[in-house]
Amino acid sequence: MDLLDEDSIRAAGEVINSAGPLFGLVNNAGAALPGPLETIPIEVFRRQIEVNLTAQLLVTQVMLPALHRSAEQIGDARIIMIGSIGGRLSGPILGGYGAAKHGLVGLSSSLRAELAPFNIKVLLIEPGAIATPIWDRGRAAGDELQSRDSEINARYADQIEAATKMAKRLAESGPDPSVPAKIILDALQSKNPPPRQVVGREAKVVAAMVRVLPFRTLYRLTGARRR
Repeated sequence: MDLLDEDSIRAAGEVINSAGPLFGLVNNAGAALPGPLETIPIEVFRRQIEVNLTAQLLVTQVMLPALHRSAEQIGDARIIMIGSIGGRLSGPILGGYGAAKHGLVGLSSSLRAELAPFNIKVLLIEPGAIATPIWDRGRAAGDELQSRDSEINARYADQIEAATKMAKRLAESGPDPSVPAKIILDALQSKNPPPRQVVGREAKVVAAMVRVLPFRTLYRLTGARRR
């Protein structure tokens, strides 16, 4: 289904709900479209919020009748949200993505509380960089966006260059998708899965930094200095 097409999401929900109980839903789709927040076209920013956050709720809403049936019949159902370490700490150039992933943390927390009385678990998995095509697509989209307003984007040349290099490195060195896939499978099969899990060495380092470092220090680490 197309997450930017509400009709296609609702049609998928009708198919699932007519088929019977649904034990598990994994909201895995995502888009990372880089660009400085000063210059990113608002429609591109809005698309990231729509794909990474709003559509996650809509998919969940249309699948919940089948999830409720599973919870009523066997006493258990699972919703797994695929967040990101970017939902704990955001850096430059990926502001739209970070905003959506921070929002997904709040959405998951409220949904978890609301559905707990009905035996539907809501689990949030927060990977770091995984070696998938999202990085190559993001770099290509970023190149196209930078060409739209080259004069203003020149102000952010150092940050854009650093973000591009990081995306290339992550695309080449990130864990294989089988790593988070196994964690997702465990979350579906475990009797008592943790409600929130960080995946990947770099992500765990960032999560630890967020827990122990003062905000002032974190801001110094994420803020790029001008040459």
